[in-house]
Amino acid sequence: MDAHHRPMLDRTLPLLTEGYAWLPNRMRDSPDSVLRTRLLGKPALAVRGPEAVRFLYDEGHVHRHGAIPAPVLDTLFGQGAVHTLDGGAHRTRKELFLPLLDPDRVTGLTEHVAAAWDEAVRSWSERPRVVLFDEAGVVLTRGVCRWAGLPPGAVDAEPLARDLVAMVDGFATPGPRHLRARRARARQEARMARLIEDVRCGAVAAPAESVLEQVSRHRDSPDEPLDAGTAAVELLNVLRPTAAVSWFVAFTAHALHRWPVHRERLRAGDGAFATAFAHEVRRFYPFAPFLGGRTVKELTWHGASVPAGGILLLDVYGQNHDEELWGDPYTFRPERFLDRPPERDELIPQGGGDPATGHRCPGERVTVGLLESLAVRLARLEYTVPEQDLRIPLRRIPTRPRSGFAVTGVRAP
Repeated sequence: MDAHHRPMLDRTLPLLTEGYAWLPNRMRDSPDSVLRTRLLGKPALAVRGPEAVRFLYDEGHVHRHGAIPAPVLDTLFGQGAVHTLDGGAHRTRKELFLPLLDPDRVTGLTEHVAAAWDEAVRSWSERPRVVLFDEAGVVLTRGVCRWAGLPPGAVDAEPLARDLVAMVDGFATPGPRHLRARRARARQEARMARLIEDVRCGAVAAPAESVLEQVSRHRDSPDEPLDAGTAAVELLNVLRPTAAVSWFVAFTAHALHRWPVHRERLRAGDGAFATAFAHEVRRFYPFAPFLGGRTVKELTWHGASVPAGGILLLDVYGQNHDEELWGDPYTFRPERFLDRPPERDELIPQGGGDPATGHRCPGERVTVGLLESLAVRLARLEYTVPEQDLRIPLRRIPTRPRSGFAVTGVRAP
């Protein structure tokens, strides 16, 4: 029996125990950045590199419908979400999101979050200790709710932030974190569905052209609007990714602590450097370990194949730390993006491909815009970093500084 047809051991358990290192460690010894393995009981092919990104995002190669495991849908995305659709159905649903993320709307969201941050900082100075990861989640949630047009009396930002963060924190792990994520999603889907129904019956007024108004009236077909449950899922798919930027805020604080040389340039308001710094935070620090889809036919990449119904994986963490692409991948160096802005399919912390037509996260520009603004604010903030555990465990998905990055003695600029 040749190597291409020899039965392979399932590698799901090692994934759960090794985390981000699971795929890069195995691909390191594989020629041509390709690896045959087995995951979730199915044959899988793992690939890496800009050409591999385009290979994965070819709709003739993979489908997302039926590919995302139920535990991920029940925590991170929600049943019936845009992430589960393919072809025309995916493009129609995605039309709901793309107009919300044009440059002017992104600027508006950034301004709302910046205002919420500035409000919060005034209260931080009165507290003996602040955990930036936790506080960032509340700030981001408060800002995105105002931007999305949610009535102030309809949501309480702090419990909503805890639930949105829990959905992200528990999607990739069994045990208590996963159970918290499931409960958080069920709770918030029910609340948002009631809000959608109130908007539709006129009990709640949604601002014209707001996210809330557009989600409430969106139709996948001319016959009827989305059912309230699916509309709630998609409303959360605007709120949740914004709250997830709290991971990158904690990483930003970690980077400024480890490499304080960058603080002065951010403080000075160098916009180009703020953008480069945001890109480097997203490249250097771990967020998504990999992405994947279900193969619709037998596929071959650099001589390795996977049958129809298998899994095609894109090694996101490995690509963002690929020496061939970045030269010094384990050095935090924002200047790399001043020398040359990243190509579309090189830097892929939130996926690759065209966000207008494919499955790349349309909220990526939101993440960059928010980090540009909040990195400058963090650099200008005066605080003390007390003794704490700032290790970032690669076995934990999604990971973050263990302490959440605590600060004391906050002094507003």
